[in-house]
Amino acid sequence: MAAPVNIIVGSHVWVEHPELAWVDGEVFKISAEEVHVHTTNGQTVITNISKVFPKDTEAPPGGVDDMTKLSYLHEPGVLHNLAARYELNEIYTYTGNILIAINPFQRLPHLYDTHMMEQYKGAQFGELSPHVFAIADVAYRAMINEGKSNSILVSGESGAGKTETTKMLMRYLAYLGGRSGVEGRTVEQQVLESNPVLEAFGNAKTVRNNNSSRFGKFVELQFDKNGRISGAAVRTYLLERSRVCQISDPERNYHCFYLLCAAPPEVREKFKLGDPKSFHYLNQSNCYALDGVDDTEEYLATRRAMDIVGISEEEQDAIFRVVAAILHLGNIEFAKGEEVDSSVIKDEKSRFHLNTTAELLKCDAKSLEDALINRVMVTPEEVITRTLDPVAAVGSRDALAKTVYSRLFDWLVDKINSSIGQDPNSRTIIGVLDIYGFESFKLNSFEQFCINFTNEKLQQHFNQHVFKMEQEEYTKEEINWSYIEFVDNQDVLDLIEKKPGGIIALLDEACMFPKSTHETFAQKLYQTFKSNKRFIKPKLSRTSFTISHYAGEVTYLADLFLDKNKDYVVAEHQVLLTASKCPFVSGLFPPLPEESSKSSKFSSIGSRFKLQLQSLMETLNSTEPHYIRCVKPNNALRPAIFENANIIQQLRCGGVLEAIRISCAGYPTRRTFYEFLHRFGVLAPDVLDGNYDDKVACEKILDKMGLKGYQIGMTKVFLRAGQMAELDARRAEVLGNAARIIQRQIRTYIARKEFIALRKAAIVLQSYWRGILACKLYEQLRREAAALKIQKNFRSYTARTSYLTARSSAIQLQTGLRAMVARNEFRFRKQTKAAIIIEAYLRRHIACSYYKSLKKAAVITQCGWRRRVARRELRNLKMAARETGALKEAKDKLEKRVEELTWRLQFEKQLRTNLEEEKAQEIAKLQDALQAMQLQVEEANFRILKEQEAARKAIEEAPPIVKETPVIVHDTEKIESLTAEVDSLKALLLSERQSAEEARKACMDAEVRNTELVKKLEDTEEKVGQLQESMQRLEEKLCNSESENQVIRQQALAMSPTGKSLSARPKTLVIQRTPENGNVQNGEMKVAPDVTLAVTSAREPESEEKPQKSLNEKQQENQDLLIKCVSQNLGFSRGKPVAASVIYKCLLHWRSFEVERTTVFDRIIQTIASAIEVQDNNDVLAYWLSNSSTLLLLLQHTLKASGAASLTPQRRRTTSASLFGRMSQGLRASPQSAGLSFLNGRGLGRLDDLRQVEAKYPALLFKQQLTAFLEKIYGMIRDNLKKEISPLLGLCIQAPRTSRASLVKGRSQANAVAQQALIAHWQSIVKSLNSYLKTMKANYVPPFLVRKVFTQIFSFINVQLFNSLLLRRECCSFSNGEYVKAGLAELEQWCYDATEEYAGSAWDELKHIRQAVGFLVIHQKPKKTLNEITKELCPVLSIQQLYRISTMYWDDKYGTHSVSSEVISSMRVLMTEDSNNAVSSSFLLDDDSSIPFTVDDISKSLQQVDIADVEPPAVIRENSGFGFLLPRTE
Repeated sequence: MAAPVNIIVGSHVWVEHPELAWVDGEVFKISAEEVHVHTTNGQTVITNISKVFPKDTEAPPGGVDDMTKLSYLHEPGVLHNLAARYELNEIYTYTGNILIAINPFQRLPHLYDTHMMEQYKGAQFGELSPHVFAIADVAYRAMINEGKSNSILVSGESGAGKTETTKMLMRYLAYLGGRSGVEGRTVEQQVLESNPVLEAFGNAKTVRNNNSSRFGKFVELQFDKNGRISGAAVRTYLLERSRVCQISDPERNYHCFYLLCAAPPEVREKFKLGDPKSFHYLNQSNCYALDGVDDTEEYLATRRAMDIVGISEEEQDAIFRVVAAILHLGNIEFAKGEEVDSSVIKDEKSRFHLNTTAELLKCDAKSLEDALINRVMVTPEEVITRTLDPVAAVGSRDALAKTVYSRLFDWLVDKINSSIGQDPNSRTIIGVLDIYGFESFKLNSFEQFCINFTNEKLQQHFNQHVFKMEQEEYTKEEINWSYIEFVDNQDVLDLIEKKPGGIIALLDEACMFPKSTHETFAQKLYQTFKSNKRFIKPKLSRTSFTISHYAGEVTYLADLFLDKNKDYVVAEHQVLLTASKCPFVSGLFPPLPEESSKSSKFSSIGSRFKLQLQSLMETLNSTEPHYIRCVKPNNALRPAIFENANIIQQLRCGGVLEAIRISCAGYPTRRTFYEFLHRFGVLAPDVLDGNYDDKVACEKILDKMGLKGYQIGMTKVFLRAGQMAELDARRAEVLGNAARIIQRQIRTYIARKEFIALRKAAIVLQSYWRGILACKLYEQLRREAAALKIQKNFRSYTARTSYLTARSSAIQLQTGLRAMVARNEFRFRKQTKAAIIIEAYLRRHIACSYYKSLKKAAVITQCGWRRRVARRELRNLKMAARETGALKEAKDKLEKRVEELTWRLQFEKQLRTNLEEEKAQEIAKLQDALQAMQLQVEEANFRILKEQEAARKAIEEAPPIVKETPVIVHDTEKIESLTAEVDSLKALLLSERQSAEEARKACMDAEVRNTELVKKLEDTEEKVGQLQESMQRLEEKLCNSESENQVIRQQALAMSPTGKSLSARPKTLVIQRTPENGNVQNGEMKVAPDVTLAVTSAREPESEEKPQKSLNEKQQENQDLLIKCVSQNLGFSRGKPVAASVIYKCLLHWRSFEVERTTVFDRIIQTIASAIEVQDNNDVLAYWLSNSSTLLLLLQHTLKASGAASLTPQRRRTTSASLFGRMSQGLRASPQSAGLSFLNGRGLGRLDDLRQVEAKYPALLFKQQLTAFLEKIYGMIRDNLKKEISPLLGLCIQAPRTSRASLVKGRSQANAVAQQALIAHWQSIVKSLNSYLKTMKANYVPPFLVRKVFTQIFSFINVQLFNSLLLRRECCSFSNGEYVKAGLAELEQWCYDATEEYAGSAWDELKHIRQAVGFLVIHQKPKKTLNEITKELCPVLSIQQLYRISTMYWDDKYGTHSVSSEVISSMRVLMTEDSNNAVSSSFLLDDDSSIPFTVDDISKSLQQVDIADVEPPAVIRENSGFGFLLPRTE
């Protein structure tokens, strides 16, 4: 990455900055080796010319997706490209085939959904935007195609997102080759489910990450020969064991310790745990909790994850018992013993923790104490037991803790692998390595040394791979690369691991000597490596040393190297835990061989680390590697923050800059011939004008520029470092000269324009001054003329005023005289008129009074006469209504009238009863009165007799003269009074008798009327009964007639000897009736029902079996013939499918819809299924699509589910509301009567004429199956068209490169030819659309279904083009927009030609791609506001989609820019708000493959089908069993 020397004044360059790493600016002065630069942040920087790098001013504002495409492949160029892409949320970038992933620190679900996986599946590498799925897809395809195992190495520092990237890789590989695993869970799911367990026991908080993996994980996904996942295994490497005992502030120990301390109270009491601050292994740091993490919830989540992995409850308890034992073990402290170099348990607290540890591990407490403070040394003579001093005892304690935890972690990994299941027969794997990245802190210890040693090994592997890729690129392009040097870091690896003089070997040697210290170890290093250029001794330290790694210099503190490297396999520890009563603990420490268990054996962590690393490298070397470098953009772990210095450091640590350095050693700049000519053709216009091919033209330009060392490949130009900058300088010089010429011409134009403007201004000024003089002269002349006119007018005014005054006086005088005469005349006329009016009113009053009297008399007379006539008419109407009203009521009111008459009868009866009772009472009263009167008369007569007797006696006794006169007078008066009283009584009696007689007559009249009403009611009831009986007889007669017809038809079919059609027989027993009344039509073929019944009843039961059997056989033969017929292509008759018509007529005639069991439906379905087995024959599919849709339409209008219509006639009659309503309902609902006209061969009409049939279960099931086949055939046609146009769509989204001729101006003919070639792919799509449209038209597919097909196809085109546009940056260009727009015009023309009947709303389905393309080709994008874009230009597109297009857009034709930065910022704000509101941020569209219609939609949209005139095929036309298919005349 040496700086080029062709830096001139005005060059745009990058200079170093202490905070921003690199900042761009413009050179304004060069003096010797110093360069003066004005930076964009307003500073002036003076630096050496070798420390500045050229900036590509023509680089796309959104960066490039592959950094090998950068014109200047150097550190600031790489950093700027990553920053530009990260600002646009483009977190993935390629460097060759290496993927750089920058952690966004926010969820981007749209990047990882299933639709995105589908886009990358099988896509060529580099065709779509960079993505982790692309790396996984390349690995999978390489494994499938080459049969070789592949590996994906994910590296990066803590917090860079390695674990999440690994999860995404696993998800995509599972998507490509996943299959069901154990217990319904897939293998990849089980691997992912194991992550929480491994993270709990293998992850910890570090300085830079709250969940840093402290081990390397290599996940092997095993595949079978078919490319399906058949098993998996998790290999772990290099667990950081020393973290169990030693941590530094502000880091934490492994998560599991804190989770257990936060467990529920009963668990803590069980393990005697408390606050983490009380444990030595945890309180070495002040960090105990993580922000936003609830350890209690995490503990429960870990337990659930263990359940999922398959760890039992007993094993889980044992695991956490071991974890608790390690915590208690760390709290055991030691004090000096009585003897020299001996130690004892310090205090009771330590004793408590010792006993608790022994209790948890289920071993003897005394044995545990001895194992910690004693050592057994085996010599040839004897076995010596010695005690350890407190420091050595602490080392023994920590060694035991590390060993137990390491064994526990290994057991967890083995358990996970056993639960996942491995495939021993698998030959290929894809491994995903997730391992810690390079670390460099202020204080670096043994852990960082091991980690960086690992990364040096991986970097060597990485360098070899990169160099290999460079070789393959050069070999592919057939260029000479033999002199390119390979950059290697083997010297650093030798410094660390070489035997016997490497750092690890010296460390092991120092650990084996008891008296070695960190100082002696450091001095040994200084002496050994004093001449090694990779080893540096710090000046102010006696125990530190610095190693120059590939990522930079790292200083290590050797103070704890010896302690952390020691890893004794203590025999006492082994024996103690092997004898544990806990099966789990004893299982962690199986018995060792006899010879290895007698004494303690030294083991080095460094050596073991080296062996594991060697094993890992062997695994990686056996696979084809792929690299993903994860980068953490900031230490605050927050989104949208890009720290340049931090990124640069990580790029160095990740080896990305090292890979760039390797590329720079060869040919860092490579351009295709087209790109090279497009950029540097201005250097040699004569070459472009010549008829050279692209390769020769490029070579001539390079030779003309005098460059040496470049290479011309098969398709690309390869330039050495600095040559691109030199060409750009030459190009800038040419463009500068051209600019100066343009400026000179422009300045000439501006000067002449100014001169012309001055001359024009002088002329205008002169004209204006002359105009002023003329105006003044004109003003003077005008004033003189005005004065004359004023004088003339004033004199005229004076004369006229005097005249008008005299005239006014004369007029006033005349007016007064004339007014007086007029008033007198007016007064006379007024009086005359008043007299006339008075006379007129009087005469009118007299005439009006006479007229009113006449009118009143006439009205009274008319009213009287009309009243009389009206009364007579009313009386007649009442009588008529009373006699005939009830019978003349409507049919639907007859029963109500009967009820009214019944009520009236009851009312009259009640009146008659009441009247008779009143009459009886009246008669009784009269009789009582008569008897009383008779008694009175008798008493009066008796008194008269008595008085006469007394008078006679008195006469006899009295003297004859003296007493005679008064007595006579007295008796006569009494007799007269009595006689008068008797007369009055007689008169009263007579009147009572007359009233009684009148009452008797009234009663008789009422009885007569009641009798008449009762008679009328009885007549009405009798008529109602007669009507009911008539209706019942009519229905029974109809049913009997139909059944007779069916039996007679069966007999005729069974006994026909000639096999001729039944319709050809001269006589028929089928009775033709109308559906309305059931009567015989036109008197044809009348056969009495009695005769038919007699014929039917004459047959004996024994004789009925043979005809029935014969009938079934005949029916089976007819079905076979029907199936054979419809299995052929019957074609169409008058635009209607013959097969569907024949099937429908046969099923209806055979009454198959109304039977409970039949096989004809299944046979028809099987026939359709076998016909459409050939999925590629669109003609057959369209034929059956037409037939199935027509048949389904007929069934939809014919079949109805069995329900109320299946009730018996008597049952229906009871539920009907009206008598005549019941009659009409019975006639309408009778299927026999409705089908008679069809059975007689009268045929079927429109859909409205189709009768409703009560369908049984087989018919309904057939309808459902037919619906399913219709949807299946529709989907097959649609998918076939999709498959046909899919390859073409991939070619249509990006315009092919035009030839070099188009670069030269004036070649319109070449451009026209090129344009015609570009549009060829679109025309191929139109050709496919026309082919399918023609096929469906030829098969008379309903236009409704054709519209649905093309609507979904255009939606598919919209989705594919739009998604490809958003995923491929090279497609978001101006010229590509014009290309796609021209293609869309072809589709629009097709829609117009196809007409709306068949295309429907297909054109509207392209709204997304139309608006996106419209946005690409619109000019002056920076002037457009967000509101204009979202409301006017692209109202359909979402903010995410607009943001994606705006940031990816680049103008390859005119060099214009995308929308303004303010609009981009506004879009980003809206996107953030959407993400906060949980709105999906996916910018891709989904293809809808559902069936977009239902049976009801078909029924509503399709036209009525008239199948009456469909000609049956010749195969069945001659068969007697299908005579009903032949058309009949009336």
